[in-house]
Order: sequence, then structure tokens, then C-alpha cells
Amino acid sequence: MSVGLLALLDDVVGLTKIAAASLDDAAGQAARAGAKAAGVMIDDAAVTPRYVVGFAAERELPIVAKIAAGSLKNKLLYLLPAALVLSFAAPWAITPLLMLGGAYLCYEGSEKVLEAFWPHHAHAHEAAVRAAGRDPRSLEEEKVGGAIKTDFILSAEIMAITLGAVSAASLWTQALVLAVVGVGITAMVYGGVALIVKADDAGVALASNAAPLSGLFGRGRGPGQPTRADRILRILTQGFGCGLVRGMPVFLRVLSVVGTAAMVWVGGGIIIHGLEQYGAPELGHAVHAAAEAAAHALPAASGAVAWAVTAAASGAFGLLVGAALIPLTEFVLAPALKRLRGTGAAAHSG
Repeated sequence: MSVGLLALLDDVVGLTKIAAASLDDAAGQAARAGAKAAGVMIDDAAVTPRYVVGFAAERELPIVAKIAAGSLKNKLLYLLPAALVLSFAAPWAITPLLMLGGAYLCYEGSEKVLEAFWPHHAHAHEAAVRAAGRDPRSLEEEKVGGAIKTDFILSAEIMAITLGAVSAASLWTQALVLAVVGVGITAMVYGGVALIVKADDAGVALASNAAPLSGLFGRGRGPGQPTRADRILRILTQGFGCGLVRGMPVFLRVLSVVGTAAMVWVGGGIIIHGLEQYGAPELGHAVHAAAEAAAHALPAASGAVAWAVTAAASGAFGLLVGAALIPLTEFVLAPALKRLRGTGAAAHSG
């Protein structure tokens, strides 16, 4: 009996070691896959704040929370099982689906460029393709819905990159790594977005705090009675707070431009890579050759220069794709969708 018990304990210890090793391996693979997906994560963080700009301060965090919840749903409920099923049953479908998503990003980014340079045309296009109703609640829901759709495409690329990094692992390890990377990247992206959109409020609090040190340690002696240390420290805190208040609007405008650019360069890059896989590598080779030539011309910053040229070329191509999709959406896809909805509504009422 004692020998049997010892053997059982030995088996339990062995299984525990195997499980621990599997978890450690999954954690390591998740870290490596997350690092490969970091570029798309940065693009995601640049794109999202533009959906929050223009709303009242008290609605900013709730909107970010809604988008983050939608992002988690995208990754864990839709993309994770879809990625596993497609990789097993229909791996050929992954590339065309990503290319469709890339085209959507190009369209969204090109719409923002149209709005920036030709606002009247942009408003006419928006009225043609979107339903009426611009009260604050419907506007917020529209913004949140647009952000979640854009996040879906970026999340799909993140999950595809992650799955490619662990393609040789077991099914359960792939699922665990996809879940860990999805949750981790969502937390980092939307945590960062929340900090960005509330930075101006933090600046106001710092600029108006006359007793930063006493307030920090809970030793305030009432309004108008800062300590000597408070008077010294508030020179820095109030200056930093004023800098945040003045600088954040500019930063958000710059980030909005970067976010729009990220949409077209990510979308264009997805389509270019997809074309390469379908036997049309000429455009991809041209972009790679231009990036290599620029890197050789500036060897001191070769990596940054190669990335900038690749992003610029992908963005230019993405902008062309999006520009072609704008009239296609306005005059073909949107009317067809409206007719389909009208037919469905008539059938339902009948």
C-alpha cells in the first residue's frame, strides 16, 4: 500500500512538473508572439484616441471602456476560435479575410483624409452611406461601433501574427497563447488610451494643487496653508500641469493624424502582403527595394529609415485603395445594402 501511494505521489509530482513546464512554455511563447505583434499594438493605440475626441470629459472613460470590452469580445469570442478553426480547416481563407479587413482600414483612413481636405464632399458621402440621427447618444454609439470595427481588423492581424508564431504548438497551447496575448495587448492598448485621454484632467489637477506634497501624504492643513516643501514642489507640479493642459490638445491632434496614417499604412501593408502570397509580388518587391535603398543611403539610421519608407509606400497604396472604395461604397454598396434592408423590413412587416 505504501509503495502504491509513493508511486501515485511520484506520478502526481511528474504531472505537476509537466503542467508547469507547459505553462512556462506557453508563457514564453506568448511573450515572443506578443513582441512580434507589438507593431500592430502601437498602431491600435494610435488609432483609438481619435474616436474619443470631441466628447464631454465625463464620457471619455466610459467610451474607452466600451471599446475595450468590444475589443476583448472581438479577440476572445470571435477571432480566437475563428483563428483556430481556420488554421485547421481552411488556412487558405485567412489571407483573403485579412485583405478584406485591410481594405476596410484603407476606406476608413481615406474617409478621414477626405474629411480633412474636402469636408463638404465628406459630409455628403457620410449622409449617403450612413443612417440619419446625430443626437449625442447615437453619435457616441456610432463612434464606439466604428472603433470596435476598426479594432476587429487590427485584432485579427494581431491574432494572425500570434498564431503564425506558435503554429507548431499544440491546439491547447495555441489557444492559451492567443488568449494571453489578446488580453495582455488589450489591457496595454486601452490602458494607455485611457491615460492619454485623461492626461489633460490630470494636468488641471496638478496646476490647481497648491499643496502637492501634503496632499500626496494626506497631511494637508486646510486650504491656503501649504508647507514650505509644497511651495517648492508646486513650481514643478504646476508647471508640468499647465504643460499637459496646453500640450494635450496638440498631442491629440497629432495622434489623430498618426492614427489615420496608421489605418492606411496597415491596411495597405496587409493587401500588399496578400498580393505577394497570391503570386503578385511586384509591388511588395518594389517597396522592399525602395526601403533597402533608403537604408543604404542613411546607414546610421537604417532600421528607422527602412521602416519609414515601407510605411509611407504602404500608406500611399492604401490611400489609393481607399480612394477607389469611397465612390464604390457610396454609389454601389450603400444603395444595395439599403435596398436589402428595405426588402427585409417589408418582408418582416408583411
